[in-house]
Amino acid sequence: MVADSQETLKRLAIKLHEIDAIKFGNFQTKSGLQTPIYFDLRVIISHPDVMDLLATLLLNFVDEQKIEYKHICGVPYTALPIATLLSIKQEKPMLIRRKEAKAYGTKKLIEGKYGAGDSCLIIEDIITSGSSILETVADLRAEGIVVNDSIVVIDRQQGGAANITHNDVRVHSLFKISEFLGILREANRIDDACVKEITDYVTNNQTPVKENEQPTVDRTKLTYESRLELTKSPIAKDLLQICISKKTNLCLAADTNKSVDILNAADAAGPYICVLKTHVDIIDDFNEDFVRSLQALAKKHNFLIMEDRKFADIGNTVLLQYGSGVFSIADWADLVTVHSLTGPSILQGLKNALSGTSANRGVFLLAELSSAGNLITQSYTESTMKLASTTADADFVAGIVCQTKGVVQDAGLLQLTPGCKIDTKTDDLGQQYNTPAYVIKEKGADIAVVGRGILNAKDIRTAAELYRDQLWTAYTERVN
Repeated sequence: MVADSQETLKRLAIKLHEIDAIKFGNFQTKSGLQTPIYFDLRVIISHPDVMDLLATLLLNFVDEQKIEYKHICGVPYTALPIATLLSIKQEKPMLIRRKEAKAYGTKKLIEGKYGAGDSCLIIEDIITSGSSILETVADLRAEGIVVNDSIVVIDRQQGGAANITHNDVRVHSLFKISEFLGILREANRIDDACVKEITDYVTNNQTPVKENEQPTVDRTKLTYESRLELTKSPIAKDLLQICISKKTNLCLAADTNKSVDILNAADAAGPYICVLKTHVDIIDDFNEDFVRSLQALAKKHNFLIMEDRKFADIGNTVLLQYGSGVFSIADWADLVTVHSLTGPSILQGLKNALSGTSANRGVFLLAELSSAGNLITQSYTESTMKLASTTADADFVAGIVCQTKGVVQDAGLLQLTPGCKIDTKTDDLGQQYNTPAYVIKEKGADIAVVGRGILNAKDIRTAAELYRDQLWTAYTERVN
C-alpha cells in the first residue's frame, strides 16, 4: 500500500483496539482450541466511523489488487455488514449465503440475482483454518458461480490462507496478525511479552494443509456409471446398477396400511422404480406371505426394498429390532433408514444382526428431514456426514437422506430426498413437497421419494411412469 494507506491502516488497527474488537487473555476458538488473542469484529456495527474507515480501506485495497468480479458475498454473519458497505460503495450487486436453507418459499442457500458463470468476490473478517470461506465457496460454486478471490480483514497466519489457496481461491488480507501486533506494539498498546506469547501461539497452532488431497469433485455432475467405482457399499453398487439398467431414479413410498394395496402398487409401479419404501409397523395385516410376495415382485421388476424404520437406539437394541421380532427386517429389506443419534454403535449393532446373511444390505443415514419445524440442526447434519465417512462400517452406509444440495459431497454416497410431488402443495401435517426437477437439480438428489403423488393417482402405473420420466430427464440434464 502507498504511504497514506499505510497510515490509515495503522489508524484502523488502533481504532479496533480502542473499541475492544481485539481482546487479550484466554479464549476458546470455534475449533475448541485456547487462544491468547480474540478478534471480535462484530462490535464495529456500533461504531459507524470505524465501519466507514474499514470500508474505505477495503475499497482501495480491492482496487489495488485489480480483482475482477460481478458480485460480492460476505461470509455469514460478521462480514455481512462489511460486504453491504462495499456493495453500495462499488455499486456491485450483493449475494447472501444462508447457513441453512429456508424451509419455506424458495428454499435457497444463495439469495440474490445471479446466473451460472457469474463471478463473486468473498469478504471475510478473520481467517484461522479458512473453513468458513471454503463452506461459502462450496455453496456458491454449487450454484455455478465462479469464485477466484477472497478479501479478509485479518489473517491469523495459522494456515487458513494456504488451505483456501489450495482450493483455487486467492486470499488477499488487509492485515496479517504479525503486522497487526507490530502496529499495536509501535503505538505502545501492548508490550513485548504479549507479542511473544501470541507469536509463539500462532507458530505452534497451525492448520495442516493436505498437499496431496484431490480437489472436491461435484457429485451432482457425475453419472451413475462413473460413481459405481467410487462407492464402498456393495448394496449402493446394486442400486446404481438398477438405476442405470432401468433408467430410473424413482423411489415409491408405499405408506399404506393394507398389504394388498402395497403389493398392487408394487406390481403396477415396479417397472418404473429403483426402490420401494415401506413402513411395516403401519401394516394391519403384516405376515410372512406378504414378505414373500413383495420379494417376488422386487425380483420380477428389479427393484430394492427399503424399510423406513428410522432406527435410533443403542447397538444391542437395534440388533434385536433389525434381526428379530415380528418383522425380522434384516431377512427381507435390502436397505433401512437410520438416525445417527447414538453414534457408531448403531451401525455396529445393525451389522451384527446380519451374521449368517449373505445378501447385500445397507443403510441410509438421516441427515435432514422434510417436515416443517423439524429439530435437526446444522451441527447434527455435519456430525451425521462425519459418521458416514469416518466410521469403520462405512461400507454399510449406502447413502444419506437429506434435503439440501451440498450436504452429500462424497460421490460414493447416494442422496435420497423425500417430499417430491408434481403438485407441490403441503399437506395438513407439515410435509413439504418439491417438483421432480427441483429435487434433482436444485436439491441435488440422486433418488427422489414419491408417495401420495403416485399412490393417490387414478392409475398408479401411468403416474409412476410420469414421475420416472421427469426425474430421469432432470438427472440427465444435471450431468450434461
